[in-house]
Parts: sequence; structure tokens; C-alpha cells
Amino acid sequence: MIKKNDTGPELTASHLALATGVRILLVEAPYYPNVMAPLVEGALELLHQNRCEADRFAVPGALEIPQALELAVEQGLIGGAGERRYAGAIVLGCVIRGETSHYDIVCNVTNQSLMDTALRHRIPLGNAILTVESEAQALARAEGGAETGKGADAARACLRLVWLRSQFHVYAKAYAS
Repeated sequence: MIKKNDTGPELTASHLALATGVRILLVEAPYYPNVMAPLVEGALELLHQNRCEADRFAVPGALEIPQALELAVEQGLIGGAGERRYAGAIVLGCVIRGETSHYDIVCNVTNQSLMDTALRHRIPLGNAILTVESEAQALARAEGGAETGKGADAARACLRLVWLRSQFHVYAKAYAS
């Protein structure tokens, strides 16, 4: 029997049950290394707290992150039903507004492509691709470790979705009989 112990209006995201002991795909775009260091640190710290492992892969920039996720799907490493190497994915990056419309294109295409891939292939995805006006804003969001950093928030979201998948699987089995 599944306990419904994590619902209610008084709960925050940090109180929700998370998956433990799973392997996660982490794709990062280290274009801004000083921003990426605390993002990665927060994500890895949260994963470690939940006895999870991560395999890290780097790509040049934010636009390449969705492509890397699709390549992992193509190789059967993530997505769909059944056993896969990775239970979910976390994506980390930063896009800082410049003087041209390139910012809007990168943000929109990257995030829409990630959501399309995650939904099409049923991938629990935590997204911490920061879209900000300045490096100072990026650092303010990236820092905070496992408690308040956006890297940890992405890890938390991913592990929650992995946990939900396992719960829905149990419910589906229970109601199928």
C-alpha cells in the first residue's frame, strides 16, 4: 500500500519524497564556468544526499544540451519504459542577455526542445538552464548548494519525477488486477 504522506497545502518542494539510489544523466554547458561551478555543486550535493550517482557530460553551449539529451535517447540510455541506464536527466547552463536577439532565440529554442524531448520520450527532467540579465543574477541563482541553489532545485525536480514514475507504476499494477 502506498502512503499518501507527501500531499497537502503546507508542504514545499523540499518536503516532497524523492527517488533514491538511481543513476542520473547530467548535461552541462560550462560556457560561464564561475556560474556553472555552484550549479553543478548544488546538483551533485542533492544527488549525493539521496544516494544517487550522476554521469556528467559537457557540451559547448545551451543550444547543444537538447541535442545531447536526444543522443542519449537514440542510444537507449534514457527515456521510454523499462530499464535504462539513466532514471532521469538534469540539465545545467546559463544564458545571459546580450545586445542582440540571440538570447531570446537560445532561451526559447533550448527550453522548448528540452520539454518536447522530455515529454516525447517520458524523461524525468530537472532544468536549471538559467536565463538572466546579468552575471550577478546568474550567481545569485546558482549559489546556495543543496538548500537553495538552482542546480539542487533541478536535481530535486528530477528525483521527484523519477519517484512519481515509480509510484504511478505501482498504482497501475494495483489497478490492473
